[in-house]
Amino acid sequence: MEKVEELLIARYINQDEELKKHWEEHQRYEKVLEDFNKRVYLTPQEEIEKKKIQKMKLAGKDRIHEILSRYRDLESKNN
Repeated sequence: MEKVEELLIARYINQDEELKKHWEEHQRYEKVLEDFNKRVYLTPQEEIEKKKIQKMKLAGKDRIHEILSRYRDLESKNN
């Protein structure tokens, strides 16, 4: 995530439960993927699981971007 997005997340995470949920999931998926990436070899089942997690992480990231877009719009209207 870009620094601007991280700042928006920090600003709104405690007041937006959906944002908080998706951000925490994103972080969990990132850690799981890091563990997969550290391995030299993955079984076919692990490869499938890795792909599944990548897709869920991407879907969550898309939702985070939608939520942040709403906050950017709100902030631009208030300025």
